Amino acid sequence: MTLKQGDTMTDMVLSDQDGRMVALSSLLGPRGAVMYFYPKDNTPGCTQEAKDFQCLVDDFVRLGVTVTGISRDDPASHVKFRTAQGIGLTLLSDRDGRMCAAFGVWREKKNYGKTTMGIVRSTFILDHQGVVRQVYDNVRVDGHAEKVLADCRAMFV
Repeated sequence: MTLKQGDTMTDMVLSDQDGRMVALSSLLGPRGAVMYFYPKDNTPGCTQEAKDFQCLVDDFVRLGVTVTGISRDDPASHVKFRTAQGIGLTLLSDRDGRMCAAFGVWREKKNYGKTTMGIVRSTFILDHQGVVRQVYDNVRVDGHAEKVLADCRAMFV
């Protein structure tokens, strides 16, 4: 199942980078949230995406929107990633893939002719009630965080 515009996210509890259990609903800001799924900590595209969102986080906060990254990496990997890259965003660990499955981002991928299962880089804008307002599928990193911010401004201002 893939969450589409107008669907409501299923609330679940995942571990953050510090090992604390966090309900998704607690991450919804006064106006909403951006939840972005990425394949792997400390890889070039994922690092750039996290840094781009980090650079714009104050703008999202002023809009009343939180930003959270999600991958299947464990909390220890998230700590190393945040420390090495200067990332302050909350990163959730979806070790068993429940959230990836619920959002529909765990899918078959082809890379250099080889087919594997993995996270398809995707971003969701949710309103303060957890309703999906916008879905970005198979994201290209360059300019993505800026586009998401512009769309949040249009939706929430």
